[in-house]
Amino acid sequence: MATADSFPVFSDLHLLTVLAQTRSYTQAARRLGISKASVSMRIAELERAAGVPLVRRTTRSVGLTAGGQQLVDDTQASFTRIEQSFAHVKDLAGTARGLVRVTAPVALGRQHIAPTLAAFLKAYPDIRLELDLTDRFVNLSQEGFDLAIRHAHAPPDTHVAWALCETRTLLVASAAYLRRHGTPGHPSELAAHSSLLYLRDTGSQSWSFARERARRSTEQVIVTVNGPFRANNSEVLREAVLGGLGLGLLPDFSAAGWIAPGKLVVVLPKWLPQGFFGERLYAIRPWSPKVPRAVQCFVDHLRTELASGFALPD
Repeated sequence: MATADSFPVFSDLHLLTVLAQTRSYTQAARRLGISKASVSMRIAELERAAGVPLVRRTTRSVGLTAGGQQLVDDTQASFTRIEQSFAHVKDLAGTARGLVRVTAPVALGRQHIAPTLAAFLKAYPDIRLELDLTDRFVNLSQEGFDLAIRHAHAPPDTHVAWALCETRTLLVASAAYLRRHGTPGHPSELAAHSSLLYLRDTGSQSWSFARERARRSTEQVIVTVNGPFRANNSEVLREAVLGGLGLGLLPDFSAAGWIAPGKLVVVLPKWLPQGFFGERLYAIRPWSPKVPRAVQCFVDHLRTELASGFALPD
């Protein structure tokens, strides 16, 4: 521990840089594998050694004082280089090892990633894996994740990215719903139907569709939709669609298993939904000059397991 009459230990300075990234005592403790109480105590010791406050903590957030920010600015790059160098040295041992923290969409993780994990962990007994399933976009650096599995049109330029497979958005309904209300033949007809919406920060209630026409021209239609239910999870929306509440836009990895048995029907198959779930699945991580071997092994595993995508019946 740091004391008032001694130079602070490097681990306490590193803790301050992690706290600056996470803005959370809880997240910093989780990333470093220590208790929240230990984080609080070590920061207090560091402040006593510095002689000035370093952290501003309120009931809602954690920030740095000017002195704390100066310490982080002066030391963070050095700690990053140390971490990268140590990871490189560990890789020289020739065995993939260590903790890999991964975040993925709930439906994809439950249906397509989780069933493959036992085989992966048996093949790499020195790798430990944490899989966090959420449909929100997490901040990888702040929350300490090594990888995020995301569907997107293109990965961010600030990250390392591996394409895993193609994916698409499907407009689906139950056969029972279509028998009762009819099958739309054009996107404009969706305004008269019950639509189940995915909760997004924009709060948009419009869907956009496009289809290729003769001479390579594209027809695009934007339609305002309404319905009795919204959710932020594709599995929950899928259950609502299966229950006959309306039509819904779902990623193929969430819908494919229910199409072949005829429980879900693809509606407007010649129209491509625009600006929704994205066209590819990517594994992404914050940019670094070298990828730890354990992370690369898990990416290679995902690329093998997901290479064929999510085939739909003809």
